Amino acid sequence: MVNPRSSADFRSFWMGGFEAASHVNGSGQRLDMIAGTRHDSMALTDYRLLNSLQMGGARDALRWHLVDNGTGVFDFRSFLPQLEAACATGTQVIWSLCHYGYPDDLDLFSTEFVRRFVAFSLAVCRVIREHTDDIPYFTPINEISFFSWAASRSAFRPFAEGRDNELKQQLVRATIEACEELRVLDSRCRFVQPEPIIHVVAPHGRDDLAESAARYQESQFEAWDMIAGRQQPQLGGRADLLDIVGMNFYHSNQWEIESGRLEWEKIPRDPRWRPLSQMMESVWKRYGRPLFLAETSHIGVGRAPWILEVAAETDVALRRGVPVEGICLFPIIDRYDWNDPNHWHNSGLWDLYIGDGTFTRILCPSYAEALGQARELLSA
Repeated sequence: MVNPRSSADFRSFWMGGFEAASHVNGSGQRLDMIAGTRHDSMALTDYRLLNSLQMGGARDALRWHLVDNGTGVFDFRSFLPQLEAACATGTQVIWSLCHYGYPDDLDLFSTEFVRRFVAFSLAVCRVIREHTDDIPYFTPINEISFFSWAASRSAFRPFAEGRDNELKQQLVRATIEACEELRVLDSRCRFVQPEPIIHVVAPHGRDDLAESAARYQESQFEAWDMIAGRQQPQLGGRADLLDIVGMNFYHSNQWEIESGRLEWEKIPRDPRWRPLSQMMESVWKRYGRPLFLAETSHIGVGRAPWILEVAAETDVALRRGVPVEGICLFPIIDRYDWNDPNHWHNSGLWDLYIGDGTFTRILCPSYAEALGQARELLSA
C-alpha cells in the first residue's frame, strides 16, 4: 500500500544538522565527529541554540559502533545525552542510524550486516519510545550513493575497489529491511532518505563525453529508485518506503565529468550551472513525495550569499508548485575536515572557539543576518 501521508509534518521549516560522520577514513582512523565537536557533551546547549532561533527540528545521529559490540546487548550511554536533550527542548529530531560508520567486526557485504543493522534499528526505536511519545523520524543509512562511491575507493572502509553497485544494493537492502521492521514495531515511523542531488556536464569541446555525463547524472536516482522498487525489485523496495526525500546540495555538487567542479563562486557564473530550483523540481516530478533540502551550507565568507541564493531558489521552486517542506543547515555548528582534524571548515551558523578547550559556540554575524533575510523571503 502506498503511504498516504503527503506531508513530512516537520515541526519547523528551518532546521539544524549536526555533523556525525563515524566512518573509518582513508588513513584507517575511526572518525567520531559528534565527540570531535563536543556535541556529545554539549547536546543540551546545542539544541537550546536551535531553539533560540526558532528552529524546532534537527538532524542528528547515533554512533552504531559505540552502541553495538556484537553481543546482542546494546549500550546506549553514548546516545542518551542527545536523546534527553532533544526531549528536554522539544526538538523534533531525524535520527540517522548509520552515518557511514558501522561496527569493526562487521563485513559490510555480509547477511550479518543486514541482520545486525535491523536489530540495532529496532533497539533504537524502543529506546526513543521510552523517552517520548513523538512520532519517530529516522534516516536509516545516510547518503547511500555517496557512501557507496567513497567506500568503493580509498576514502572509506571497506575500501572495496570496483564494488560500487554491489555495495549500493547492500545498503539499500539493509535500509529496506530496517524500514519494514520498524513499521511493524511502530507504524507511525517516518523515514527520510537523503541523497546528494548533482549536475554533471561534459567539458567544453568534449561532446564525446556528453553521454557519460548524462549517465553519471542519472545515477543520483539509483538509491531512491531501488528503495521505491523501481530498480532491482528483488531487493524488496516499495513506493511507500520512499517516504520523505532529502536533497543534499553543496557548491561541489555540479562538475565536469573527468574534470573539476563548476565554480559557483565565480563571476560571471558558468552558464552550465543548473539552478537549484530546477534540480528540486526534477526530483519532485520524478517521485511526488514530501521533500526538503536535507543538507546545505557553504564555507567562510560564502556562507551568507549561499543561504540567500538557496532561499531565493527555494522561493522559485515553491512558486512553481514544488512543495519544499524545509531547509536544514548542515552543519549547524562548525566541523573539522574528515582527513585533517586541525583544519576547520568554518561552515556552521556557529563557529567553535577551541583555543581554551571549551569549544564555545560563536554565532557567525553575517550568516545569521543572511539567514534572517532568507527566512523573511520564505516567511518561515
